[in-house]
Amino acid sequence: MIAVRRTVGAAAVTALLCTGAVACGNDSGKSGDKASEVSQSHAEVTQALTAAYKKTVDAKSAKVEMVMKTPAALGAGGGTMKMSGTMGWDPTVMDMTMSGSAFTAGDADMPKSIRMVWQDNVMYMDMGAKAAADMDGKRWMKMDLGAVADSAGDEALSRQMTGSLESANQDPAQQIAVLLDSPNLKHLGSAQIDGVKTQHYKGKLTVDEMMAKNDSLKLLDKADRDELLKNVKKAGIKDYDTELWVNEDDLPVRLDVTMDSAQGAVEISEKFSDYGAAVKVQTPPANQTYDLMKMLKELGAAASGSADTGV
Repeated sequence: MIAVRRTVGAAAVTALLCTGAVACGNDSGKSGDKASEVSQSHAEVTQALTAAYKKTVDAKSAKVEMVMKTPAALGAGGGTMKMSGTMGWDPTVMDMTMSGSAFTAGDADMPKSIRMVWQDNVMYMDMGAKAAADMDGKRWMKMDLGAVADSAGDEALSRQMTGSLESANQDPAQQIAVLLDSPNLKHLGSAQIDGVKTQHYKGKLTVDEMMAKNDSLKLLDKADRDELLKNVKKAGIKDYDTELWVNEDDLPVRLDVTMDSAQGAVEISEKFSDYGAAVKVQTPPANQTYDLMKMLKELGAAASGSADTGV
């Protein structure tokens, strides 16, 4: 059961990060930029990224490869999380496989990879054969994050988690929309990304600006937002550097956002390909899923029983 709880926690954190709560970057592969033959003005950069935004919205889906790196000081063991698969943002749907040290943390009972299917605001995770022993023989964990938050009796948390699910289309289009609000947006030149010719752009947003543009946070009332902003700044986070590589079809090839904190940098690098790829999600049958809510209730009952008996 410990392995199951740990994986669920890591998966929940990953889901929220991927849906726009925080996005971050990776320094690899940024060399080799060539200065543009003609320098682009701020207006031209804005025009180019607006075109990329519109094309990405229309694409509705893509294949995605993501690498997220977190320092151990930020919890969940730190390390690297990799995700790959297909994602759609109109409507929101995913079929991704997760792997990496960020959720295995050397635990022999943890599967080396977890398949995650997301549809209708519910996430299903294939936890593997060993975890099934703690889930009535069922491999698939069902996680409705909104229901989890509601059960906790925390209205603010419920609104934030539900909002993160609803804004899961923090797809490349929405990330470009946020980047367009950067006051110092600039064009860095042309670059080759995996053999594809791209134009490289960069912008920076302060914590205040990023939070103002994060739709999921708008569901919080002013007091909750102020408290969250206070805690973010207390962690030493000042700003977010965003870099975007766009191909000749005005579609994002790669997007990195770097967030530094007092504990170290959290980094995510996303690569996109095969825009318009069909995302055919097959959710597992109900008789093969184990609801996270059931597990939480059982854990709560066990904890209550231990307290009553003084164990």
